[in-house]
Amino acid sequence: MAQVGAALTAVAVALSGCSTGEPDPTRHEISHFGYAVNSSLATTNAASLLGVATDAALLSARIYAPVYVQGPSGQMIPNTDLATTQVLPGANRQVIYTINPEANYSDGEPVVCDDFLLAAKAGMLPAVFNAHIPLAEQIDRVECSSGSKQATVVFKGDQGVRWRHLFAQGTLLPAHAIAARARLTLEELNTALRTNDLQTLEEPARIWNDGFKLDNFDPELQVSSGPYRITGVGEFGEVELGRNEHYSGDPAVLDQLVLWPKGSDHNALAAAGNLQLADVESWASAEWVNRDDPLNPYDISEKVGELTEQLTLASAGVFYAPEARQAFAACVDQATVAAASSSVSGIAVPPADIQTVHLDNPVVAQLGDIRARYAEVNPTRAAALAGTTIRIGYDGPDTRKAAMVEAIRLSCEPAGITVVDAAHEAVSLNDLSRTVVADSGYEQYTEGSLDAVLRAVEPNLEFPSVNSTGADPESTRTAEEAVWAEMPSIPLAAQPRVFVIDRGVGNVVVNTDLSGIGWNMDRWSRSEGMNR
Repeated sequence: MAQVGAALTAVAVALSGCSTGEPDPTRHEISHFGYAVNSSLATTNAASLLGVATDAALLSARIYAPVYVQGPSGQMIPNTDLATTQVLPGANRQVIYTINPEANYSDGEPVVCDDFLLAAKAGMLPAVFNAHIPLAEQIDRVECSSGSKQATVVFKGDQGVRWRHLFAQGTLLPAHAIAARARLTLEELNTALRTNDLQTLEEPARIWNDGFKLDNFDPELQVSSGPYRITGVGEFGEVELGRNEHYSGDPAVLDQLVLWPKGSDHNALAAAGNLQLADVESWASAEWVNRDDPLNPYDISEKVGELTEQLTLASAGVFYAPEARQAFAACVDQATVAAASSSVSGIAVPPADIQTVHLDNPVVAQLGDIRARYAEVNPTRAAALAGTTIRIGYDGPDTRKAAMVEAIRLSCEPAGITVVDAAHEAVSLNDLSRTVVADSGYEQYTEGSLDAVLRAVEPNLEFPSVNSTGADPESTRTAEEAVWAEMPSIPLAAQPRVFVIDRGVGNVVVNTDLSGIGWNMDRWSRSEGMNR
């Protein structure tokens, strides 16, 4: 956390679990395998409004593994340790998920179709669950007999083209544990989900949303289906992982490791020999590495990432109308924002003028007219918002994102728009002013403290209206025009990534997606005698 500072320097390797006593100063003599990430590590629920804003997938990818793992080249790798899939022919796309008979949670309970039903319905009922699973809005229904090892997802009309991105990392949570905490049987939860029994779902939805936060870690609720499970959360926000002995796949090579959150004292951790890897976004976050030292034990990898950094805009308040969102976009200069990010990170990232596909997708080159039209700064159009104040939040503190917001402030100032940096630790999309359509069909409004959240997104997951793989110009053009017209977000730039890897660690494969370098952390190994 941001408050670690000098305290962590004194007890850099203290892993106090959930204890409330004074830190034991002798704990610095214990060697811990450490992995630092650029996240507050606020929750393991990557589909919650808190999880998507704080990059929860960096932690939860190997705790709640996806059906398809996104590899380092963007390939979608079937995770047969969890399930296999079959697409049925017909007018409506149907996907059968057959769960591995040996797939179990760390408490010994089986992974069942109810877990898939819960994940899908959370996204289909975002007002109930406070969830952000855009692709779930394309689902018509999920067929699941409670306790079964098979689920069938039926999509609306011809939708569901991006179905492989459904049930992503950190979204398949343990339905049995949530039901038990809500004092329901699994069958009762299943019935409530299938029938949209909102009264019965009120408590399970609250647990789904709040119970996976890590400031009050609940080991009986946060049971794992992946190769690792959480064994404790320390006083500095560090998360200790241990091998999940009930995992159906190959056991994790390392029996334990520790994830350190944004704001941890990397210098102290490295000096104590307890920082082996780091997945950060700028050289400012890797200052403990002396690149000029021939005895430096780390390899450095700098990448222009796959993710797109964007402003997710409020759907109520000042941004209730698409015209208002379009006016704000007209004053955002992506080129200067990208330059600000590049200056701080030390990695030259390109501006983002496309939304629905990765910036390096070959199809982007054929959409030059759309890109030029929407990336152009238009002070006259932006003046429609003159006199308004736009509050932008992000998971802070973060020097690089602060520079990006400052660039937006400067480019919007001539149009009479005041931009305020409203970052705070563990930001959430729930902080946005929001409009949601209730089950009754009426709109409900929630006033928030923010008008926009700056975060990195995976384009294939983000837009419920997109039904294109991005493989051809025509369908991508249609998707882009629709998203720019609605304007739920404003693309800014590619995300920079800096990876620091101890040379004594093996099987590390750099990946710049939502899971980050930890996408295969269960395969990491350490050399014999390694004391770091």
